[in-house]
Amino acid sequence: MSPPEPPAAPGPVVTTIEPLPAERGLSASPRAGVRQRLRRALSREMLISVALGQVLSLLICGIGLTSKYLSEDFHANTPVFQSFLNYILLFLVYTTTLAVRQGEENLLAILRRRWWKYMILGLIDLEANYLVVKAYQYTTLTSIQLLDCFVIPVVILLSWFFLLVRYKAVHFLGIVVCILGMGCMVGADVLVGRHQGAGENKLVGDLLVLGGATLYGISNVWEEHVVRTLGRVEFLGMVGLFGAFFSGIQLAIMEHRELLKVPWDWQIGLLYVSFSACMFGLYSFMPVVIKRTSATAVNLSLLTADLYSLFCGLFLFHYKPRDGDPHPSISRADS
Repeated sequence: MSPPEPPAAPGPVVTTIEPLPAERGLSASPRAGVRQRLRRALSREMLISVALGQVLSLLICGIGLTSKYLSEDFHANTPVFQSFLNYILLFLVYTTTLAVRQGEENLLAILRRRWWKYMILGLIDLEANYLVVKAYQYTTLTSIQLLDCFVIPVVILLSWFFLLVRYKAVHFLGIVVCILGMGCMVGADVLVGRHQGAGENKLVGDLLVLGGATLYGISNVWEEHVVRTLGRVEFLGMVGLFGAFFSGIQLAIMEHRELLKVPWDWQIGLLYVSFSACMFGLYSFMPVVIKRTSATAVNLSLLTADLYSLFCGLFLFHYKPRDGDPHPSISRADS
């Protein structure tokens, strides 16, 4: 047996020292780091989402504007009829699309499996629209748009419990600030309304908005779940089906006399058509934006609708601030 060979002598060690990624980051200029962050923040996807959110904000502003004209200038107080028109459009476009599908995505197959869920969703969505549109008879355009922001804390809380979305402490601090702001708005409306002899009406209008915002929050979170798991067409088709059904019943019971009192002419007809077009556009685009982002992100992007509504109140309805008023849409210039 041969003896083991001695170990080979160690060769020359070549050491290559490269800067670590952190070191490269430290050596880069701060300006380049800021550019990279901006490039990531202002990506194409983000810009598209923001642009779609602004389209939704403009549609909401159009809904508020046409509702205010109908209730204030033409005394057409028909919130259920206005929602009914939108649900009919959804039914004609999306429910009929489901009806002609084949297989498990057919309308009858969906109804057999999930009819009761969509029935509840249709009722919630209908009453949310009814409460907010009804509020235009009692309070101002910008008060409604500002108080409607209550939907944001509702969506955040429901997303936490049902969609298992996790937020940081700063988000919940924002919820508390938002709720405190809502309380200040309601108190301000009541105090100024008492000064003008309409405190109870403004309180009723504010409570209607808060109730509608709560129902909108439930509907938006439910919408996010359905759109991500089952699809946009199914959601809109089923909301159109049950929304048209229940709003037709509510219209026949509650609003048939109000509808007969409407002084029909081309201006009122144009306002109803404009309202329906804005509502249909909002319902059609909202699931697209929710699927790209989330229900919370969509409602945050809709905050700019408050700014658009403020401009409409100032330039179209001629609202002006009075001494001591907390926000500039309390009174009209011709009052």
